[in-house]
Amino acid sequence: MPRMVTLAPSARLAPFVASLGYYEADLPDGRDASIPTGAAQLVVNLDRDELSWHDRHGRRHTRAGAGFCPPRAAPLEIDTAQQRRAVCVVFRPGGAYPFVGKVDALDEPVVALDDLWGRTDLRERLCTATGPRAALELLRADLDARATFAPDPGIAAAAAALHRGQGVGAASESLGLTTGTLRRRFTAQVGLAPKRFARVRRLQRLLATVTGDWAEAAAAVGYFDQTHMINDFRALTGLTPTAYRPRSAGERNHVSLPAARRSAPR
Repeated sequence: MPRMVTLAPSARLAPFVASLGYYEADLPDGRDASIPTGAAQLVVNLDRDELSWHDRHGRRHTRAGAGFCPPRAAPLEIDTAQQRRAVCVVFRPGGAYPFVGKVDALDEPVVALDDLWGRTDLRERLCTATGPRAALELLRADLDARATFAPDPGIAAAAAALHRGQGVGAASESLGLTTGTLRRRFTAQVGLAPKRFARVRRLQRLLATVTGDWAEAAAAVGYFDQTHMINDFRALTGLTPTAYRPRSAGERNHVSLPAARRSAPR
């Protein structure tokens, strides 16, 4: 059974960080489709000094074992071996911006922390921690020291409105901004344009609420009709709703891929 240990962010980090967690599982070699969530993450692989992903042509890309993962609006194939023992920070929308700068400028699924922060021994220190909680406390303290300015409250408010299903125009108006200004600020700080972020968050609301009747769940979260939901679902996950089989009830954003479904070199 997977082992998960979590640690609440400090009061200083709470505006930036949604969660800090340690994950450990005896996973077989294979690949997962990682479904987009709209959140940026900091991931450190404690099992080996490597983070990897596969592009749509089947090519495997690797980075060092401590990396930053910008939010995506498409599925990503990742190796299950990378998930056997890791710590992860999930940022609030816009919360990563003070730590990494313009998130939309990062155009790869994983960016090595050394490329963002300069040479850091963070992974080495986490690997030598006395246990999961000690590792998370060390990580929290490191981020505490890096939180030098507060996130933009307007971006947080816009993200919350978009998550609830409000349109970009209405969200802009409520903040007293033009849609163009909101789009520029939101994209730079969150890493996704507002409309894409709203699509991803609607998908997440769907996955959180569906209990078997896809049509009913689609209507409840704001899809125009079932065809609209199916097309959007395929675009964001690479799967149809009926083919969606999460790795476990608690891991709805990971779908194990059989060999036949994996990207093949072209």
